[in-house]
Amino acid sequence: MRIEGKRIVILTAHEFEDIEVLYLILRLSEEGAKITVATLPPESPGHFSTRPYWREKPITGRFGSTVPLVILGEGRRWVRCSTDDLKADDFDAVLIPGGFAPDYLRCNRKVLSFVAEMYRKNKVVAAICHGPQVFISVDAVEGTDIVRGKKVCSWIAVRDDLKNAGAEWVDEPVVRVGNVITGRVPDDLPEFCGEIVEALSGA
Repeated sequence: MRIEGKRIVILTAHEFEDIEVLYLILRLSEEGAKITVATLPPESPGHFSTRPYWREKPITGRFGSTVPLVILGEGRRWVRCSTDDLKADDFDAVLIPGGFAPDYLRCNRKVLSFVAEMYRKNKVVAAICHGPQVFISVDAVEGTDIVRGKKVCSWIAVRDDLKNAGAEWVDEPVVRVGNVITGRVPDDLPEFCGEIVEALSGA
């Protein structure tokens, strides 16, 4: 297990891309990482599911997976917390899957501050698909350069946003620049996870 004991937090919210959350949990825990899934608190402004919604509704992915994860019991491969409780010193990496969840995450100031602190402490910061939207907002609000001036990739719908934020967008499965890793689409999850493992193992 190449990253045994490494502490990884996955940030997500309603309408996440199901496979991008589930694959990250399974693949990275298989390599020995300790996984935390952090979700926005129910009272977060503007955070709601586009499908039938009530305040206490579990965080729900685009294809119906929920957090808490019914199919993976909490405590073995993952644990859960609120994004309000995150501290950069508690983690080695932060990962942001796609779907529509990043649109909620990027509006939360505590999330942006946490990601900025992780970046400044040279922890691994990684995002796939629509996830780099959060990095754009961190750069704009926190004054970082997570994507500004960097080569990155994403789902094509985020291409123009990244270019407008000063990034060099490329159509590649995964890009790693320093401690920043970006991935393109769900089909590229193996390559994306491979880069995360390499980065956390010091390769």
